Amino acid sequence: MTGVFSLLPEGRTGLLVPSLSEAGLPGGEGIDGYLAGGGYAPLVAPDRLLDRIAAAGLRGRGGAGFPAAVKLRAVRDAPGPRVVVANGEEGEPGSVKDRWLLRHRPHVVLDGLRLAAAVTGAGRGFVYLSDAEAERAVRRALAESSPELRIDVVRTEHTYVAGEETAVVRRVDGGPALPTAKPPRPFEAGVGGAPTLVANVETLARIAVMYSRPDEADAIAGTHLVTLSGGGEGDAAIVEVPVGAHLKVLADVCGHGRAEAVLLGGLFGGLYGEGWTDLPLDHDSLNASGAALGCGALHFLHPDDCPVAVAVEAAAYLGAQSARQCGVCLSGTGAMTKALSAVASGEASHDTVGKLHRWSQQLPGRGACALLDAAARVVATLLAHFPDEVDAHCRSVCPACAGPAPEDGRRFTVTVP
Repeated sequence: MTGVFSLLPEGRTGLLVPSLSEAGLPGGEGIDGYLAGGGYAPLVAPDRLLDRIAAAGLRGRGGAGFPAAVKLRAVRDAPGPRVVVANGEEGEPGSVKDRWLLRHRPHVVLDGLRLAAAVTGAGRGFVYLSDAEAERAVRRALAESSPELRIDVVRTEHTYVAGEETAVVRRVDGGPALPTAKPPRPFEAGVGGAPTLVANVETLARIAVMYSRPDEADAIAGTHLVTLSGGGEGDAAIVEVPVGAHLKVLADVCGHGRAEAVLLGGLFGGLYGEGWTDLPLDHDSLNASGAALGCGALHFLHPDDCPVAVAVEAAAYLGAQSARQCGVCLSGTGAMTKALSAVASGEASHDTVGKLHRWSQQLPGRGACALLDAAARVVATLLAHFPDEVDAHCRSVCPACAGPAPEDGRRFTVTVP
C-alpha cells in the first residue's frame, strides 16, 4: 500500500494523517477545516500545556528523541527576548513526513509554533524549510490565519546538515546552513543571540493536537510518523503508528514482507539483518539494541539488495554531504567510504576490515554534527550484523556491488506522497 495513512487501533481516527479508511482523500487542509477541528483555540494557561507535554512524555521527532518539555523549559527560563523556529528541513534522504505536513497540514504546524511561543514567551517565530511546495502552502496558511505572533519563512538549500539546529540558526541569521561548534546551543544563544527553540515540525504539530484534544495527550505523544520505503515490489508510504509496533508489521503493510534487513533512522540508525522483524518502534528499545529510530525513516532491503552495496552508497552519500568544516569528518567519511568500496569490489587488504572496526568505534562524537556518527554507525552495524557477507566480499567480487557507488543517495530517496 502506498500513500499516507494511520495504523492506530481500530475505531481511532488519525491524529496527524488520515485513518486507513480515509486514506487517499484529496487536497490539503484549509483554515475552515482546521478551525472546525478545534485548531487555533484561545490561549489559556500555557504552563498547563507544558505540564501536559511533560506528563505525556512527548519526545522530539527530528531525530534525537529529546524530551520536548525539557527544551521548552530551557528556552522559557532563559533571560531576554526569545525565538521559536519550526524546523522543516529534512536532511535524511529517506524521510518526507515533515514536507508532507508542511504541504498538506500547514495550519497544525503553525498552531504548534504559536503554542510553543506562548509556552516559552517568545515574541518571534520562523518556519525553516527547503521545499518550494511546502513554502507556498505555509505562506497561504499564514495569509489565511494572520497569527498574532510575527512569523517569517526562511528558505534554505536541501542538504543533509541543513536541518541541524545550529545550522538552522546560522541560516536564519543570514549565513550558510552549516553547523557551528557547541556550546552555546540554540536554547542558550540562538537567532540573533536570543534563546531559541528549534523544534521539528512534527513535534510542533503534536503539541497543537495535544492542545485541542487534551484527553488524548498520551496517545498523541505515543505515536510516530514514519516514512517507509525499499527496493523490490514494495511501496513507499508515510504511516502513523503507535510506539512499540514491530517493524515486521510496518514492512507487511506496505508490501515489504519479503525484506531480509532494514536500514533505520534514514542513514543514522544503522543496518540490521537477522532479528530485525522483532525490533519495536521505540527510541529506548532500539537504543538498547544498538539501533536508533532517528527521524523515523525505514528503508527495507529485499533479497536482491546487497547490504554491503547499501552501506557503500550510504557512506558515499554522507561523505559527499559533509559540511567540510571538520577535518575529522572529511577524512573519516572519506576513509570509511574508500575502505567499504574496497570491500565491495573484492580488493580489500587483510587489514581493511580491522580499520573499519576501529574507525566505527573511534569516530563517533568527534564532528560538529551527527553526520560522522551516522557514517560510523552504518559501518559498525554492517560489520556486526553481516559478517559473513563482508567476509565473502573480501574474497570475491559481488555483482550487485559492481561499479562506483552513487553519491546522491538515490537508493534512499522518497517522493512526497
